[in-house]
Amino acid sequence: MMNVTPTATLATTNATETCVDIENNSVNVFLMSVYILAFVFGLILNVLTLYPICQQVKQQNVLGIFLLNLSISDLLLIFTTPLWINYYRWNHHWGLGGKSCSVAGFFYYSNMYISIYLLCCISVDRCLVVCYPLRFKHHRTSRYAWVQCVVVYALVIIIHVFILKNDELADAHHDIHNSDRCYETYPMKRNVAMFNMIRVGFGFILPLLVLGVSYWKVLATVGKSPGLTAPAKRKVRLLSYGVIGIFSVCFAPYHILLFVRSYVRYFNEEKLHCAFERQMHFPFSSTLAISSLNCVVDPVLYVLNSSKFEIFHVNQDTRERLRQSDINTRNVFVGYNTHCNELPQVADGLPVASNTPLLDGARSAISPRRLRQGQR
Repeated sequence: MMNVTPTATLATTNATETCVDIENNSVNVFLMSVYILAFVFGLILNVLTLYPICQQVKQQNVLGIFLLNLSISDLLLIFTTPLWINYYRWNHHWGLGGKSCSVAGFFYYSNMYISIYLLCCISVDRCLVVCYPLRFKHHRTSRYAWVQCVVVYALVIIIHVFILKNDELADAHHDIHNSDRCYETYPMKRNVAMFNMIRVGFGFILPLLVLGVSYWKVLATVGKSPGLTAPAKRKVRLLSYGVIGIFSVCFAPYHILLFVRSYVRYFNEEKLHCAFERQMHFPFSSTLAISSLNCVVDPVLYVLNSSKFEIFHVNQDTRERLRQSDINTRNVFVGYNTHCNELPQVADGLPVASNTPLLDGARSAISPRRLRQGQR
């Protein structure tokens, strides 16, 4: 993240003169390509999905509020990606001043952890909706969602402002090569290495556990629900696997390598660490760039899979038979629909637990025997 370098004394300068040679054109081309993809597709998808998300927010939809805050965070990152593209285009020369480097880094890392914690909020919310719909129905308000988003933003911003004020961007290479790198300082200080390991624990491992447990409960509940059709269950599974998969692809590689780098630096001498850093520079820089792609997949994953599709539904064959039934069966269907229409308000389009009185009443009202009687 924000690697603080020691004061450029003569000893430090000699130690860092050949620590890591980062001027590699092939690496720069790859990193530029990733950031260009993040900028182009991230901007298009977030702009296209912003209007339907705002419509959800107007309806006080809890999921819509989470999505709006996720989009705002993504757009802040997207607007800084041209700076990183320019940085790698000019072979790791920033050329825009230290303050702009600090601001760009601030938005980059703030987006990463705001996204991670908002994904956690969404996963916990989905778990409560699916597994405990009646218990938490009256607690899931728009205020409930806004408070969580404000807490996430405030927590991440306060931590990063503190880091920003204590960050030293000047690298010892400046005095030798007259370079102006941005957040590529070597070697890493031991106190920074310790901070990075703590950051991996609270910023990645803990949220990953929350996501895993939440979606495990969602999948277990949906699997036991006889009131859901096979396509509906498949859609819930795809959504759950997609969240964990995207979370792992975008954020796991970066945090794994960050932990490895920090662990090696903390428990080894500086000279040995520099040799290791030379091998790690390209893969670490690549995983950092890949983490920016979360701004591309966030709108695809949640808007297209959660908001655009109604997951809880009666299958079409059952609906058609009910339309052709006599007046008594149609009355049952009306009563069943009355119950079903309440469910999207509770679950935002996701199925609820099958063992609730609401579903049990609906299921008994539309039993196979009643259907056969209606068809006669």
